[in-house]
Amino acid sequence: MKKFIQTLKNIWSIEELRNKIITTLALILVYRVGTHVVLPGLDPNKLEAAAATTNNNGLLGLFDTFAGGAFSHASIFALGVMPYISASIFMQLMTILVPQMQKLQKEGESGRKKINQWTRYLTVGVTALQASAYYQYLQTPAYQPALLQGFHQYFFASTIIILTAGTLFVMWLGEKIQDKGLGNGTSIIIMIGILGRLPQAIIQEFQSKEVRGGGGLLIFLIEIAILVAIIMGLIILIQGLRKIPINYAKQIIGSRQFGGARQFLPIKVNSAGVMPIIFAQAIMFLPTLFSFTQLESAQGIVKIFSNHSNPWYMVIYAVMVIAFTFLYTALIFNPKQMSEDLKRNNGFIPGVKPGQPTADFIGAIMDKITLPGAVFLAIVGILPGFAQMLGVTQGFSTFFGGTSLLIMVGVILDTLQQIETHLLMRQYDGLMKGGRIQGRQTVSPASNF
Repeated sequence: MKKFIQTLKNIWSIEELRNKIITTLALILVYRVGTHVVLPGLDPNKLEAAAATTNNNGLLGLFDTFAGGAFSHASIFALGVMPYISASIFMQLMTILVPQMQKLQKEGESGRKKINQWTRYLTVGVTALQASAYYQYLQTPAYQPALLQGFHQYFFASTIIILTAGTLFVMWLGEKIQDKGLGNGTSIIIMIGILGRLPQAIIQEFQSKEVRGGGGLLIFLIEIAILVAIIMGLIILIQGLRKIPINYAKQIIGSRQFGGARQFLPIKVNSAGVMPIIFAQAIMFLPTLFSFTQLESAQGIVKIFSNHSNPWYMVIYAVMVIAFTFLYTALIFNPKQMSEDLKRNNGFIPGVKPGQPTADFIGAIMDKITLPGAVFLAIVGILPGFAQMLGVTQGFSTFFGGTSLLIMVGVILDTLQQIETHLLMRQYDGLMKGGRIQGRQTVSPASNF
C-alpha cells in the first residue's frame, strides 16, 4: 500500500503527465454528460421501459454497451464513435486492396492527411445512414409513449442532424484525447462507455441471484471469480510474446568494439489485437440490418445472427474470428521487411542464413503462434453466449468476453504502459516490481479500437 501511494505521488509530480491525465478526465466527463442528454422530441421520463427492452435484446444490447447506455436512452451521442470506426476500417481495407490507395499511403504525412480527410467525409455518410435507421427504431412501440406529438414534424430532420453532429463531436473528443491527453482517444471513449455499463450490469446480476437465497449468492461469487480468471487469461493473451534470439555482428573501430550483443525479436501471440473480432461482428451484423426494427419477429438466418447464445451463431462466429486473425496478421506482418531490417543492421538469427531463409523462419514461427492465439481469441469471442446459456443476465454476460472485455483490458494495459513510460523516463520506479507492463502492439490507427 505504501508503494502504491508513493507511485501515485510520483505520477502527480510529473507536470506533463498530470496535465495529460486532467485533460483526459475532463474530456471524458464531457462525453459522459452528453450521453445523458436526450434527443429533442422525446420525454426523458418515459424512456426507462424502452431502455429495458433494448438491453434485453442481444444485438441492440451490444450496441448500447459500446455507447455507454446512450443508445437505449436516445441520447445525442446514441451512435457514439462506432460510425467513425466503421469508416476507418473500410478505409484501412481500401489501402490494402486498392493500389491507388496504397500509393497514397506511401506518400507520407500528406497522404495520411488526405486519407484521414476522406475517412471523416465517409463518417458523415455512415452516420447519416445509421441515424436514419435509428429514427426508424425510435418509431417502434417501445418508444412511442416517449414521442412528443407536437414535435413530430421536426423529429426526423432534427434527429438526423443532431445524431450526425453528436458522432462528429465524439470523434473530435477522441482526437483531442489523442493529441493532448493520455492514450488512444477513440479506444478510451469506447472503454468508458463499456465501463459505464458495468456497475448496472453487476447490480442486475446480483439482484437476479439474490432472489434464490444463499445458493444464488454463491453462484454470483463464482461468476465474479470466473470473470477475474477470464481477465487474467486475456492479459496473458495480450502480453504473450515469442522471443526470437538475434545476434549482431561485432565491429572494431579503432580500439573500441561495437555490436556483438544478443537481443530478442519479440513477436506477439495476438498481433491482430481486437480487429478480428470487430471484423467478424461487422459481418455478423449485416443480416440483422435488414430487419433492424423487427428483430423480435425475425425468422431464419436473421434470428440466428441476432441471438448470441445460438449454437450456430457461436460456431460461425468462432470460425470467422480464426479466419480474420490469420488474414489480418498476414496483412500487417511482413517477415521479409523484418529480414531486410536485420540484414541492414548486421543482425542475424543464430543458425539461419540472412535474407529469404530468415524471412521464412520468422514467417513459420508467426504461423505457429498465430493458431493458438486465434483459437483463444475465438473462445473469448463466444464466451458471452455460453455465459448467457448458463443463466447469466444479458447485460452482465457481455463482460465475460467478446469485444467489450478485450477492448477494456487492452486499453487499460495500453494506458498503464504510457504512464509507466513517463515514470521510467524520469527515473522513477515502474508500476510493477515483476516487470514492465506491455500494452497492445500498435500496427495501425484502426487496430487501437
